[in-house]
Amino acid sequence: MKMHVLSGGRLGMKQHIFLPDSDRDAEIDLPVSCFLFRHPQGNVLFDTGCHPDIAGEPEHRWGKLARAMVPVMDTDDHVVAGLGQIGLAPDDIDVVVNSHFHTDHCGCNAFFSKAAFMVHAAELERAPGLEGQGYFRDDWDHALPTDVLEGERDLFGDGRLVALPLPGHTPGLVGLLAGLERSGEFLLASDAVSIGANLSGEAVPKNTWNADLLLKSLTEIRRIGARGATVVCGHDLEQWNRLKKGADAYD
Repeated sequence: MKMHVLSGGRLGMKQHIFLPDSDRDAEIDLPVSCFLFRHPQGNVLFDTGCHPDIAGEPEHRWGKLARAMVPVMDTDDHVVAGLGQIGLAPDDIDVVVNSHFHTDHCGCNAFFSKAAFMVHAAELERAPGLEGQGYFRDDWDHALPTDVLEGERDLFGDGRLVALPLPGHTPGLVGLLAGLERSGEFLLASDAVSIGANLSGEAVPKNTWNADLLLKSLTEIRRIGARGATVVCGHDLEQWNRLKKGADAYD
């Protein structure tokens, strides 16, 4: 199995959203990451990133949210373009796992019309009532096959890709634990750990749905990290710059 790291866009936000003690004027640059797994039983995509349209007219798709979560990306900086650079098209994806339904994690779902989708039941329950508050029906509400997760799920029954509930940032956030033969274990934590400082410190981001649940999820993430897994944050620029990307895969 191989893991390819792909860009799903880039955003600018106020740093105090993630580190509440920061200067209120400080800005933070947030890469949006997606991950392709070439598993013997199918191609799996973890998150689909931002929709391409937000690079040109973000308020047309996001409304006022685009003023707080500002796209700082080119028009070709999205997961579909990233797949094309390694010779794949959306129809080559068999399974899409959405960590959660915030718009920067499922914005390109509609492109993957041949895929089966996996998402936690709590996200499906929450999303319809929060239109415009990070959730947009155009991102996630498609007539596509959906496998609803309730708990931990081994995608192919071989321990290589395991979806893990990590609630707190949202009710139904899931991470993906990937076991690679040479590169070892990677825990894709999504926004359970938006930036590395949220894992190493005690600060709870302001965009947290339930702080108690998030702290429990962080405890579990630290436990998995302590056994040797690489914890990959949802939006950490320093870590993003260190990761291999595109065709330069982990195996």
